[in-house]
Amino acid sequence: MVYRRFRFQIVLQVILMVATLLLIFLFHEETTYFISTIILVVLFVVQVIFLIRYTEQTNRKLTRFFESIRYSDFMGNFSDNEMGKSFEALNVELNEVIDAFKKTKIEKEENFNYLLTVIQHVSIGVLVFRHDGKVDVYNNAVKRLLQLKHLRNIDELKRNYKDLAATLTDMKAGDKKLVKLYVDDELLQLSIHATEFLMHGEKYLLVSLQDIHPELEQKEVESWQMLIRVLTHEIMNSITPISSLASTVQDIIKEYSENNVPQTEEEKEDLQNMASALETIEKRSKGLLNFVDLYRNLTRIPKPHFRYFSIQELFQRQLELLQSKLDEKQIRVVSRIFPSDLKLLADPDLIDQVMLNLLLNAIDAVKDQEEGLITMVASVNLNNRTVIEVTDNGSGINQDVMDKIFMPFFTSKKNGSGIGLSLSRQIMQMHKGSISVRSKYGKGATFLLVF
Repeated sequence: MVYRRFRFQIVLQVILMVATLLLIFLFHEETTYFISTIILVVLFVVQVIFLIRYTEQTNRKLTRFFESIRYSDFMGNFSDNEMGKSFEALNVELNEVIDAFKKTKIEKEENFNYLLTVIQHVSIGVLVFRHDGKVDVYNNAVKRLLQLKHLRNIDELKRNYKDLAATLTDMKAGDKKLVKLYVDDELLQLSIHATEFLMHGEKYLLVSLQDIHPELEQKEVESWQMLIRVLTHEIMNSITPISSLASTVQDIIKEYSENNVPQTEEEKEDLQNMASALETIEKRSKGLLNFVDLYRNLTRIPKPHFRYFSIQELFQRQLELLQSKLDEKQIRVVSRIFPSDLKLLADPDLIDQVMLNLLLNAIDAVKDQEEGLITMVASVNLNNRTVIEVTDNGSGINQDVMDKIFMPFFTSKKNGSGIGLSLSRQIMQMHKGSISVRSKYGKGATFLLVF
């Protein structure tokens, strides 16, 4: 029988226990009721146990309630309403508290998922790790920048990016650093900012990583172009009248010599010296004007006209242009394309100019080698970008000039103009690509075009 009033059930249990106890006292002196007395004693013990368990239900409810909070298990509820109104009120309050905790937990999970979604979709790499190197959070931008599938500890970066791992380990709150590294043959210049925060009594370091190489390169090119425009303008304005005046004075002296025969050898010699000096000034002025006009080409690159064309055709065109020079210097060229029908979306005329510059540099680098070898390789990297590599087995590039070879006017050749690689870099930027170099002195060099 189910009783719906807790008090009534307690009172009834007490009455039954008292009745059972009286019967025990009445029967215990009668030997004929010995078995009945034992049954009554057992019944009394069962009643006591039942009463204790029944009255301890409140404690069990509270214990289950606190365990739910402790372990964040809010799936259950309290709904045993057969114990009376007092327990109904208790159940209502406990269920309301459980619902409040459940709502708070859901809100926290939603906020966490929201922040995680935002972090995963930003283009800047975000990395959170503890001071022991254990990584807590990293977004898709970090995976994309560093070509990683998993990152559990900063020490894992030491295998491929030793400098980056050391920089991250040594960073403190507020630090800003710039790190250069190659990822799948692409040069990255990572701007790294760090901040620190405290959570659960433990310090965490939040680091942002952004590749600013394209922006730095673009600003550098713009600065050089502005400088070249100013220099060429000022030089042209200064040299043009000098060249014109030299030519005019030279004509006056010539006319004077024709109309007035020199009276002495000394006068004749002076006129010849003056004519020679003016001719030299005119020639040097014209030579300087040609020199300036050559460098004005750095600011006059035509806008590219994009179309698809075969890289096989690109390589073939360069070999046809340079075949006589290659045969003359006995230089072997090997080309590989993966896949063989790989195509490129670019301006073929401008890319021809870039490839021609690289191949002429490679020919110059291997001309003194007994077995000169130039390798051209085209493929698609992990970022699904087309990469062309031009490698030579020459003497390589000195590390002291590695950062200068793409600067205008800089050249390590005796007869170089210093505009070939600078022009190539500008053309690659116009194609939203990049050009970089890898070299060890004495072991050749590799130039990489990434489209």
